[in-house]
Amino acid sequence: MSIVQEFDDYRARMNEKIMAADNKVIKRFFNLDTNAYAEGALDVKTKEIVGLACSMVLRCDDCVKYHLGKCHELNLTDAEIYEAFSIANLIGGSIVIPHLRRAVEFWEALKEENV
Repeated sequence: MSIVQEFDDYRARMNEKIMAADNKVIKRFFNLDTNAYAEGALDVKTKEIVGLACSMVLRCDDCVKYHLGKCHELNLTDAEIYEAFSIANLIGGSIVIPHLRRAVEFWEALKEENV
């Protein structure tokens, strides 16, 4: 199983369990997240780039993978992704580098799956 499929399967399985708990606060938070990335004053592509860069600075590998997947769905180019990576590293500093490595690995896996 690829790292992309493994991540997607785990995320879907756990989100299903979380939603099955029927907790109003958690459901509202998930809905807020969904709505924040919808088309608005900023287009979806811009929002995903911002989400990717912020996730890298916050060092959340799961979030990085999620936003990379969305960026891939939106057909972002390598140049666009690497510019987002560069901003994240500039803001976050050298501690972001390990997350950059994993992000590059996941980005390459996303591209390989759609060859």
